[in-house]
Amino acid sequence: MSIEEISDAATAAAPAYGGAEPLLEVEDLRVRFTGRGRRVNAVNGLSYRLHEGRMLAIIGESGSGKSVSSRALMGLLPPTARISGSARFRGMELLNLSEREMRRHRGADIAMVFQDPARSLNPTMRVGVQITEAVRAHSDMDKRAAYERAMELLQLVRLPAPQRRFHEYPHQLSGGMRQRVMIAIALAADPRLLIADEATTALDVTTQAQIMELLLELQERLGMAIIMISHDLGLAASYAHDVIVMYAGRAVEYAPATTLFSHVRMPYTKALLGAIPRLERQPHALLPVTPGQPPDLTALPPGCPFEPRCSRAQQDCGQEAPAFTEHEPGHWWACWHPCEDGETE
Repeated sequence: MSIEEISDAATAAAPAYGGAEPLLEVEDLRVRFTGRGRRVNAVNGLSYRLHEGRMLAIIGESGSGKSVSSRALMGLLPPTARISGSARFRGMELLNLSEREMRRHRGADIAMVFQDPARSLNPTMRVGVQITEAVRAHSDMDKRAAYERAMELLQLVRLPAPQRRFHEYPHQLSGGMRQRVMIAIALAADPRLLIADEATTALDVTTQAQIMELLLELQERLGMAIIMISHDLGLAASYAHDVIVMYAGRAVEYAPATTLFSHVRMPYTKALLGAIPRLERQPHALLPVTPGQPPDLTALPPGCPFEPRCSRAQQDCGQEAPAFTEHEPGHWWACWHPCEDGETE
């Protein structure tokens, strides 16, 4: 997919905002991991808002803090994590909830679909049993009602031959079918927010598109919001309404998809776009490569964390980190020397 195709896809995917009050409001989220005398700064001041019926894509390289930030919302981080900031869901602060209180909301209000369904599903239990367990965990249904609800969910996620699949084990299903089962489990309690954490990464391209179309259809039908965590800019452009680009635990660019992909400002975002294969390139031509490695999260530099790898870096970039600021209406970025429209690699 070329940059032009990505921009066109983003334009088609971004309707107007929904209600005025956000469903989820994250402010200055920070996550630190401590142990063996080291402190890893995994998330460093992440802020965003998400409205009902919207899909927010959080994209970036591995280790940029995408998954950690979402697991912090769900209370799924290990005891070594130190979380600060604020995450309000419908006005309720999530970060101060006890484990018992969080269990009442996890799955019921906020659900999560993980990357590898083969590891998330119990291989010793039939698929139907796992779905009915999820249904009964958040309701007082009897076995018969839970079975009927499970069948409704399997039909909702378009699993072929749901009556037969209900009695099969995970290993008897394909990767795409297992992911549909995971989505059915996530929807068991009609959550208002679904977090898809690299939910299509392990799937082939065709199945990946089917799962994304399914999520989009479910979003429109159920009115829920979705956070899509991915490193795939093409998926973000095709399906997301808004996009956050993360680097070294920080948000470095944020805008509606239409704006971000047609008016890239952050050099890191442009580098990610430049790494996408294009049909117009010569056969066997090497893809553009961003030199260097992401910074060590145990010792972040005083300036812009992308400065050692940035082709636009100047002296001031290594002295002080730029603030994440709304420079244009609805378009935020953190860069002293942003890209201009029409610039090439």
